[in-house]
Amino acid sequence: MPHSPSSAPSDTPGGRVRLARGASPWLLPTVATAAVSLARARRSGRAAAVAVPATALAAGMLWFFRDPEREITQGRVISPADGVVQSIMPWKDGRTRVAIFMSPLNVHVNRAPLAGTVDSVEHIPGGFVPAFNKESENNERVVWHFDTELGDIEMVQIAGAVARRIVPYVPQGTKVEQGERIGLIRFGSRVDLYLPEGIEPAVEVGQATTAGVTRLDRD
Repeated sequence: MPHSPSSAPSDTPGGRVRLARGASPWLLPTVATAAVSLARARRSGRAAAVAVPATALAAGMLWFFRDPEREITQGRVISPADGVVQSIMPWKDGRTRVAIFMSPLNVHVNRAPLAGTVDSVEHIPGGFVPAFNKESENNERVVWHFDTELGDIEMVQIAGAVARRIVPYVPQGTKVEQGERIGLIRFGSRVDLYLPEGIEPAVEVGQATTAGVTRLDRD
């Protein structure tokens, strides 16, 4: 049974949690440092001093890069990102932009808002100001276009001050299911989704969203 549009449910109870693809360059060195320092802590005061912050950092990395299984909501348009709705803005062409801010505590894996075909995946270089700043629209970003039953759907992954790497999972021409994992933004940032003309948002500014679960459109 679909969840209500206003809810942002937790991950599937008892579901398996895996690590996000694209986390290895950050995660492996951190975990290795923690493991080595812990192994040497009993024999070396210096290693013991390193072990505590290294272990804490490794635990944080494991949390940051978690990728839980989700029970995907049935609906026309679902949230591509975990986070909080930062703004809802009518666009000149009749579309409505829903901007979702992702903090470092959110799951960083993004999901397809609709089923369809990836028409294009374009990387655009830019700055790295905080994602909640208006100027973040000029940040490093990846622009997606999906060919769906609602027509062309645009989604933009925007890097933030810390998140300086966006990792697409699927290339142009790929057919994706609604809620399928399509990419990763490391360490939080922003995801913008443009609802087609005539589609009314079901969310409000300040509302929490869950990727693959929170419905963005209203019947």
